[in-house]
Amino acid sequence: MTKNSFGGFPLDLLKFLDQLERNNNRKWFEKNKENYESDLRTPALDFITAMQEPMKKVSAHFRVEPKKVGGSLMRIYRDTRFSGDKTPYKTNVGIHFRHVKGKDVHAPGYYFHIDPNQVFVGAGIWHPDSDALTKIRKHLDKNQERWQKIIGAKKFTKYFVQDGDSLKRPPRGYKADHPMLTELLRKDHFGLCRVDHDFITKRTVVNETIKRFTAANDYMEFLCEALKLKF
Repeated sequence: MTKNSFGGFPLDLLKFLDQLERNNNRKWFEKNKENYESDLRTPALDFITAMQEPMKKVSAHFRVEPKKVGGSLMRIYRDTRFSGDKTPYKTNVGIHFRHVKGKDVHAPGYYFHIDPNQVFVGAGIWHPDSDALTKIRKHLDKNQERWQKIIGAKKFTKYFVQDGDSLKRPPRGYKADHPMLTELLRKDHFGLCRVDHDFITKRTVVNETIKRFTAANDYMEFLCEALKLKF
C-alpha cells in the first residue's frame, strides 16, 4: 500500500469489536485471531502508514509508527494488574501519535479512537503526571489571555470540546477566585472531537483527521511549550 492510498476502515472492524465485546475471553480471541489481523490490526497499521506524510505538515515532533508492537497502535491486550476491568482485551482501536520525547500514553499527542459505540479524534495530554500538570498550570497562569484565545478560537471550537477530569478544589497555590480557575482545575487537557462511524469507512478519513489535528495546533503548541517540548 502506498502512503496515501488508504481507502478507509472496513465495516468488518466494527463487527469484530462488537463480537469481542460480547466474547471477551482468550478462547474466543485465539479462535478469531485471523479476523483480528485482517479486520483490525492490518487496516489500523495501513491508516498509520497513510498518516505519516500528512502528519509532517501538522508537526515533525510526533511519532507516526506503523509497527505491530511499540508503535502508534496501542496494544489490544489489557493490563489487568491495576485495573478493575479484568477482561483480557480492549474493545477499541486506540492510535496515539505521541510526542517523540514522550514515553507513554500520558505524553502530549494526537489520538484516534474507534469502538462500537463511538469514534473520536483527540489532541492534548491525558492524565499527565503531577510534575507535568504543575508546569502546565504555571504556564496557563502566566499566559491567561493567550490560552483563552486558543480555546475560544473558531478553528478550535468548530471541532473540539475540552474533555477530561477536574479537581473539586483549587490546586495548591491558587485561590478559589482565580479568573482561570476552571482551566487550573483540569487534570487533563484534552480536546475531543466526536465523529460518526461513517467517518472511518470513507477514503477521506486521513484528510479529515489531519484537518482536525491541524485545528488543534495552537492548543498542542501551548501544551508542548509548557513542558519545554518542541512543536
